[in-house]
Amino acid sequence: MKPELQCTIIDESSEYSLRELCNVCKVHAQFIQDLIDEGILSPQGQSPQEWRFAAIEIKRIQVSIRLQQDLRINLPGTALALDLLDEITQLKRSKSYLDQFYALDNDR
Repeated sequence: MKPELQCTIIDESSEYSLRELCNVCKVHAQFIQDLIDEGILSPQGQSPQEWRFAAIEIKRIQVSIRLQQDLRINLPGTALALDLLDEITQLKRSKSYLDQFYALDNDR
């Protein structure tokens, strides 16, 4: 029997409290605190009661969980991997922009 697949649609402009984030990602608050301490997450607000998390943080949590569970990477390694993935994404965007720019330039 195949496990039931569940999906949550997330609005990128949404913000989440610590409790909401824990519920959506099915993690404990201590795990979120560990990710914050490692610099993986950056909440807005001064205290856990005031913290607000951008929707993009959900993806970072999910990737962190996968890196730790599937590859057994520790938190510092997870932070490094996420930084490198972010850099790759930025480089791909830059390349795409440059490709479009040079394509337009060659059309002239």
